[in-house]
Amino acid sequence: MIEKEVISRLVEDKLGASGYYLVDVTVKPGNVIVVEIDNDEGVGIDDCAALSRYIESCLDRDVEDFELEVGSAGVTSPFKTLRQYLKNVGNEVEVLLKSGVKRTGVLKSAGENGIVLTVEKQVKPEGAKRKVTVQEDQSYTFDELKQTKYLIRFK
Repeated sequence: MIEKEVISRLVEDKLGASGYYLVDVTVKPGNVIVVEIDNDEGVGIDDCAALSRYIESCLDRDVEDFELEVGSAGVTSPFKTLRQYLKNVGNEVEVLLKSGVKRTGVLKSAGENGIVLTVEKQVKPEGAKRKVTVQEDQSYTFDELKQTKYLIRFK
């Protein structure tokens, strides 16, 4: 079976300082290799094809046959790397906590330890008749997060 580390190293070597980065590599039974890449400016089909050709040129099908899929991290796919979080600072995201609670808000910041999410809440000030909307920053460590996705809204 082809090792995930071998594919990861090949991808990192090819991408280098190009602005593209590796999101994930999976090697499924039967040597089905799936590579996900991303770029702060987006990923084109030509970029995926070039990476696919490079990986294929480095592996020998006579030694071990494989199936290869190279694609971009989808807009609805959960974030897997810190760089994806950083790319989406300022965007609306949906966070699912390991406790099962969902939060929706604007990703304010992301760092090595976790994220800060700005959420809107309805609160009733003391003495007021109506609730008002306030923004509140909520911090979460990556250990608390099950997944985070970019939120697409059609208005």
